[in-house]
Amino acid sequence: MRYVIPTMGTVASMEAPAGAETVLGDIRSMLDDVEARFSLYRDDSELSRVASGELQLMNSSAELRRSYADALLWRNATRGAFTPNRPDGVVDLNGIVKAEAIAATGSILDAAGLPWWTVNIGGDLLTRGSDPRGFAWTIGIVDPADSTAQLCAITLDGTRRAVATSGTLERGDHLWLGSSAGSGDFVQVTVVADDIVAADVLATAIAAGGAEALDDATARWSVDVLTVDRVGALMATPGIRSALAA
Repeated sequence: MRYVIPTMGTVASMEAPAGAETVLGDIRSMLDDVEARFSLYRDDSELSRVASGELQLMNSSAELRRSYADALLWRNATRGAFTPNRPDGVVDLNGIVKAEAIAATGSILDAAGLPWWTVNIGGDLLTRGSDPRGFAWTIGIVDPADSTAQLCAITLDGTRRAVATSGTLERGDHLWLGSSAGSGDFVQVTVVADDIVAADVLATAIAAGGAEALDDATARWSVDVLTVDRVGALMATPGIRSALAA
């Protein structure tokens, strides 16, 4: 069954077997809390109050400070290619909290004992188990030149459960070019990983940091990457090439 919940300016789309409806209320409540806490599109959100100076970051909630601390760790790990601060200094945690919300949704579905599911928020996706037919999940990647078209499809297998895509054409909300010398090399980056937060952060870092960030990420993290450059050329790591669906 498919379930859809509007959230964070997009939708949370879930596929799961019968029984998931028993935890939809818990998922909706969690997503509402994430939006109320982190959305910069809402003047009354906690993070908007921090951005306006009404609330000092040190006096914000433990949840906000924890996400910010995690984002700072990722900034250090990616040598600044990923950052939770906009060029004007505003703290913007969209680059990490959506992935955290996906992971939290998955944890709720796991706690309900569901053997398989997918969670998709804004095009980033986490899976559990096999699809309803018992096959590995096959995931479509959008064409950056045409958001209504599919660039390719990949099959998730083994421990690879998370897919995140970041780019400069449509998804610039948490992507600030200029963070490294190679920025602007790619118009779209898809990262496949075991963990959705790592996938989302590294997709953003590579899209912002370019070829240098790509080399760094693939050398230091166990991820697979598909990139599209400005002339439409594709680069895929061996794991992506082997996972391409017919």
